[in-house]
This record gives sequence, structure tokens and C-alpha cells, in this order.
Amino acid sequence: MPTRVDHEQRRREIAAAVWRIAAERGLESVSMREVAAEAGVSLRLVQYYFETKHNLLVLSLRYLHERGEQRAQARVAAQADQSARGIARTLLTELLPLDPERELSLRVHRAYFSRTHSDPALAKLFVGAGTPVEDLLTSLLRRAVLPAGTHPRHEANLLVAGLTGLGLDVLHGRFNPAEVLAALDYHLNRLFGPGPAQA
Repeated sequence: MPTRVDHEQRRREIAAAVWRIAAERGLESVSMREVAAEAGVSLRLVQYYFETKHNLLVLSLRYLHERGEQRAQARVAAQADQSARGIARTLLTELLPLDPERELSLRVHRAYFSRTHSDPALAKLFVGAGTPVEDLLTSLLRRAVLPAGTHPRHEANLLVAGLTGLGLDVLHGRFNPAEVLAALDYHLNRLFGPGPAQA
């Protein structure tokens, strides 16, 4: 009896090969042939599933976003402290390279971001992804008792942009994770009041 192939799983495995190449060598090193070699499959199989390099890059990015959202949701669901501050901290630490999976994700996003300056189609995908983290943080801040004059959306935008930038600084060795987490807790304490630190 022939083995049944899970086509969606195969696509995701090929996308993971794109991530590894992009993280290590940049998106300019991603070719159908290189991805096939990295994934341990034939070039024809990569072409069968994705047809073009553009489709390969776009779908690989979508899978990366999906995986990041699933990981964040799982961490939020698993945390004992379900306070608004705790959820906000969990969401924001997803932007930091605190373990190999999050480091890979940040390196891949950096590679894609660099490519968007010369690839309008990929740039549209970045812009079209919306602002789900900022939206959720804004809703958490609106439920909190904030210092007078605090604008929830502006704070959410600054927190996401700031943690993304600090995550890149950790990759480059400019700051270490403990320093960045201390800065994050400083800002969360300013907004929500003191709370228990969570790794």
C-alpha cells in the first residue's frame, strides 16, 4: 500500500528550509535549488509545491507568522498570571531572541525586512499583515488604570517597535537579554504598576 503524503506538512518542512537559509545567509541566498538541498528533497518537488521563488518566499513568511502567533497564544494560555501586565509581557518577549526558536524567527524577519526595500510584492505582504500585536497590547492597556495622559495606542506602538529594535540589538551583542528584560519591566511597571517578573 503506498505511503500517504501529508502535502501541507511537506510544504512547511520546505518553508523551514527557507528560514534556515535566510537566517544564516540572508534572503538573497534563497533559491529553489538551495532550498531543495537544505530540505533534502528534489528541486522538482519544491517547484511542484511552490511553482515560483516568489510563492516560496511569500508562503514561507506566512508560515513563519502563523508559527509565531501559535507560539505566543500557547505561552499566554500557559501562564499562571493572567493579568493584563502578564499577558503584555508574554507578547512582548516573543519579539526577543530568548531561545533558539525566537532567535531564528527574528533573524528570518530581519532578512525579509531587508528584502522589502527592493521587492514591492514582499513589502505589500509586510504591510498587509496588519498590527495584531499592537492591537492586542492597545486593548490590554485600555483595560488598565494608566497614568494620566497616557495614550494606549501610542504606548503599544512604541513598545512593539522598541522591543523589536532591542531584539535586534541582542542579536548584534549590543545588549544582553537581561538588560532588555529589565528595560521592558521598567516600562511595564510605569504603565501597569509593579508585577512579578516572568521569564
